[in-house]
Amino acid sequence: MNMDDVFVGQLMSTDLHTVSPETLVEEAAQKMLTNDIGSVVVVGSDNQLAGILTTTDFVSVVAERQPKDETPVKTYMTTDVITATAQDSVRDVADAMVEHGFHHMPVVDETEGVIGMISTTDLTAYLSHAQTPSP
Repeated sequence: MNMDDVFVGQLMSTDLHTVSPETLVEEAAQKMLTNDIGSVVVVGSDNQLAGILTTTDFVSVVAERQPKDETPVKTYMTTDVITATAQDSVRDVADAMVEHGFHHMPVVDETEGVIGMISTTDLTAYLSHAQTPSP
């Protein structure tokens, strides 16, 4: 199986953890801890991607000493998000993730908005499975 023939839609997780730009930082942090995830996708009312908030962003939250129970996610989220589509080849996405040092990439659809998330974990799982010779 060639990596160019495998598409993001086949590997992405559709079990999304989203917050709104107005969600308080504290609530987003709780959601990440509860679900043991490194990021939450920030979506608008129409499920269109507004940004992403990752564990790294919490360094700024702590450093700037903003009241976490009053500060919305939009203050710290990254809005310049590089995304994938379900039709992208896994190789292209893997290259982009390595290039930018990302661990997560939201998967978006023009009409539906955010439809999934592809992570380095998904890619690793696929690769280990793909390279195991079948008995």
